[in-house]
Amino acid sequence: MHPHMPPPTLPTDPVQIDALIIGGGIAGCWTLDRLTRAGRSAVLIEKTALGSGQTIWSQGILHSGLKYTLAGSFNKSARAIREMPAVWRACLAGESDPDLSPVALRSEHCHLWRTDSLSSRAAMIGAAAGLVTKPVDLAPTDRPEILRDCPGKVARLDEQVIEPASLIARFLELHHHRIIRADIAQDALLDIPEPGVLRSITIQGVTLAPRTTIITAAAGAPALAEVLHLPAPHSQTRPLRMVLARSASLPPLNAHCVDGMSTRVTITSTQDASGRTIWQIGGEVAEQGALRTDAQTIALARAELAAVLPSLDLSTIEFATYEAPRAESRTKSGKRPESVTLEHCARTIFAWPSKLVLAPQLADDILAALPPSENSSSPDALADALAHLPRSEVAIPPWETASFSR
Repeated sequence: MHPHMPPPTLPTDPVQIDALIIGGGIAGCWTLDRLTRAGRSAVLIEKTALGSGQTIWSQGILHSGLKYTLAGSFNKSARAIREMPAVWRACLAGESDPDLSPVALRSEHCHLWRTDSLSSRAAMIGAAAGLVTKPVDLAPTDRPEILRDCPGKVARLDEQVIEPASLIARFLELHHHRIIRADIAQDALLDIPEPGVLRSITIQGVTLAPRTTIITAAAGAPALAEVLHLPAPHSQTRPLRMVLARSASLPPLNAHCVDGMSTRVTITSTQDASGRTIWQIGGEVAEQGALRTDAQTIALARAELAAVLPSLDLSTIEFATYEAPRAESRTKSGKRPESVTLEHCARTIFAWPSKLVLAPQLADDILAALPPSENSSSPDALADALAHLPRSEVAIPPWETASFSR
């Protein structure tokens, strides 16, 4: 603040809001947008940088559900996801709200190829069942150069791939006056008259009185439950160790390699701040990497790339890994939840999208679960009240801080 400027005039009464959203990943950001467009007053609080954790770690694929049909059946996961790519596509084209047209696209589609095993061939045949977005077989001359030596079919799958940091930056641009940075356990005074009821929260002299508290901080949900005097939510954490490959000579590639009923590798590509191509490598490599050291995971990734991309020159590529544990709602099997999940505790909602692509569905479900608006402050009053509070910034992608080596 300028030394000659008068201090801000803070509201003397609590600012009434419909919802306080805690957690600034894609789930929280999309929920904030959805509630605001529905005329609800909402504020988002993030304790670190927006998108930190699962959103910035993600590969940015707007999944169509194909990977969940590889066993030849159209399961609940595929059914939950199949309508979502069209929702995102309309937003990314600026044809629907939220307008995400400024978001950087890594690719308009992914490629899909298989190993030469019989089980892989069978999976490719059954993979399109029931899907809205279906793979389209490509002639050899239409394949990306790096996939021309791969045996069997190569298909195009119209799954868009976005730049996660750009996505979060767009939501920050749209709603910067409703997003504040604070650690509610350290920076706030909380009035919790009974478990799960956050009657008010005071940050730097500003008191917000939410009717509902929405926890979209997946990894932070257990700690936040404790702050709100609630038992731990029904959540789980599954480990994952992603691999990064870096080289100025790497070609852009966004693709899935199918082997039987699993995705052997999933590769998405971007560029770092120095203009070098970065591959994020997930799939079975990352699943198995969770049980290995960094060096063992990189060795596995090298072996897998050599096997599934025989024309790739590995000699100039640097590698790194990063841990990307997935925090989500708990399942009996311990596997990934099939769709979005809401868990209600008094006036608190814990929310998990399970996949980035399902964020719009999660936001719609949260809106439907809210009680009617009542005595909420006007948008101008809310903006004025929040004007001097700390603001958040967008998280740094993992390849900008990882330690690469050959």
